[in-house]
Amino acid sequence: MHGPINEVIQFIDLSAYSIMFLVLVGFVGGLVSGFIGSGGAFVLTPAMMSLGVPGTVAVASNMCHKFPKALVGAVKRYKYGQVDIKLGIIMGLFAEIGVQIGVMLQKHILDTWGPAASNLYVSFIFVCVLVIVGSIVMRDALTAKKAGGATSEPLLARRIQKIQLWPMISFKTANLRISMWFLVPVALATGMLAATIAVGGFIGVPGLMYIIGATSIVASATELVIAFVMGLGGTLLWAYYGMVDIRLVLLILGGSLFGVQLGAIGTTYVKEYMIKYVMGTIMLIVAVSRFFAIPKYLNNLNLTSVDPDSVVIMTRISFSVMCFALLIGATIILVSLFRARSLEKAVA
Repeated sequence: MHGPINEVIQFIDLSAYSIMFLVLVGFVGGLVSGFIGSGGAFVLTPAMMSLGVPGTVAVASNMCHKFPKALVGAVKRYKYGQVDIKLGIIMGLFAEIGVQIGVMLQKHILDTWGPAASNLYVSFIFVCVLVIVGSIVMRDALTAKKAGGATSEPLLARRIQKIQLWPMISFKTANLRISMWFLVPVALATGMLAATIAVGGFIGVPGLMYIIGATSIVASATELVIAFVMGLGGTLLWAYYGMVDIRLVLLILGGSLFGVQLGAIGTTYVKEYMIKYVMGTIMLIVAVSRFFAIPKYLNNLNLTSVDPDSVVIMTRISFSVMCFALLIGATIILVSLFRARSLEKAVA
């Protein structure tokens, strides 16, 4: 390890229970990742932290497991004609710049205020972004469901695509033409968030849908390419600082490589609004989980004096809600998949 980090970061001991939990979390994270295009970090990072993994190690280890999983998911969905390679690579390269900035920010917080501040930062950003983005995505999904599954291109995206600001870039699979200057902010935000809290997909996917104008199918598939590009670079940088716990990486990867393929298959059987519905549901539940974890970190920083017994109860609630989010997410995806396949067989 390098610098003062060496003195404060500790990797957790693994028990049989934590090993099984991590494999299961990896499977559900992969399932979600393949289905909605996000790397699944908004499930995986909080799940690792609920076991006592320091926030920075959870972020770094999650990013390390993400890029090979994202590659598998991208290849799978490319076969279904859902991936815009050109869009993914361009966004990925700019996202990599955001990753470098995000890593420096997270390292500064850790070096200056220690692990408790890093954990608080990760949890606070999680709650804020999950509630905002999750609410928008859920509202959109419910509106589309009421309309019988029909979706239309967002008004903001239509307006942006009309702005002819050089250089203009055309994307065949995504079926859109847009100025590069509107791609860059979305890509940078995706990369920065991915590096600081290991979550870029739930900014990247909505950004591709609501700002760039890609359909939810193409956006969720192309995000896997972006996740691979920025995940590879971010992993190398976090590994340099000694933050990657390879044990966690392998356990989560073992479960997620199977889940991501199953999730990718599920996208071919469901209506587009279901992808948004699953995404919004999991985001809002995980936000509740992280909210109950915040008092513990505030106490550790002596910013509050919440009763220790109450903190223990809230920590348990946080973990229970996290498990509930995993269960709900997996159930929705698997039920949707098997129901759609049953209907397909009945028609055949």
